[in-house]
Amino acid sequence: MRLLVCGGAGFIGSTFVRLRLAEHADDVTVLDKLTYAGRRENLHDVIDRIRFVHGAIEDPQAVADAVEGCDAIVNFAAETHVDRSISDPEGFIVTNMQGTHVLLEAARERGLRYVQVSTDEVYGSIDEGSFTESSPLQPSSPYSATKTGADLLVSSYFHTFGVQAVICRGSNNYGPHQYPEKLIPLMILNALAGDQLPVYGDGRNVRNWLYVEDFGRGIGHALAHGVPGEAYNCGGPDECENIDVVRRILGLTERDESLIDYITDRPGHDRRYSLSADKLQQLGWRARTRFDEGLERTVSWYRDNEWWWEPIRSGAYREYYERHYGRALRR
Repeated sequence: MRLLVCGGAGFIGSTFVRLRLAEHADDVTVLDKLTYAGRRENLHDVIDRIRFVHGAIEDPQAVADAVEGCDAIVNFAAETHVDRSISDPEGFIVTNMQGTHVLLEAARERGLRYVQVSTDEVYGSIDEGSFTESSPLQPSSPYSATKTGADLLVSSYFHTFGVQAVICRGSNNYGPHQYPEKLIPLMILNALAGDQLPVYGDGRNVRNWLYVEDFGRGIGHALAHGVPGEAYNCGGPDECENIDVVRRILGLTERDESLIDYITDRPGHDRRYSLSADKLQQLGWRARTRFDEGLERTVSWYRDNEWWWEPIRSGAYREYYERHYGRALRR
């Protein structure tokens, strides 16, 4: 296929690009505005095999230039960090909602297939059991609210205009190339450096963990086999309390629990996420990587790839970290 991958220089988007080039004969164009978390370094090993367009999905001209000659759009482009959405919601509204609208218009005008990459956070928190695609959408943060709004817009473009669109909602992703504001890479890099590991509240929030390559294949499966107008949950095979994740990382990095630093919980922190992947599994998708294996692989990648993360920890991220957590990182 000739794919336009929006946000393809980000964590999940770059993984998807790498998988498509390795497992399919796709012609890939990446559109990315290269924000702090969208980096050319994420595509360093495949940059010569793709067409790269520097631009924003909320810019109609940039989208028009990038989508020329494509058969389908896969939209990863989003502001994704809940903490940042609490301090500055506006950027999330512009990218996640207005940007999705621009892409849907491009798909409608050209008759393209469209995949919206979404999140389990649109469902809110669940005490027991797992969310299905028919569960009500009850977002808790500005981030999840903008992703919910985008999902509803996608559905409306199918029902109103016949756009051949599907939605793929993933549970918490982890793996190589993830920006260290997120739980797992944050804890890995802090542990490797001997910094304190900040844990919100009591640390007993539960997340359903999905290795990023499994999500990439799930999105590709929804692209190839999903029924237009439908949503598909791509849930991970294991769930785990955040504090248990932190302890496992300490073990893998040979650090002790004295580095754990319990901090004030963030506003509106969802207690538990869990996705049922039955619907996507009925189309033939299965997660290949269990959490223990994926976490060990992820810790090894960060340990061996200081060239990738050192510029982040020595740059503007340090200022964000100190402002957000009230603590400084080691030099």
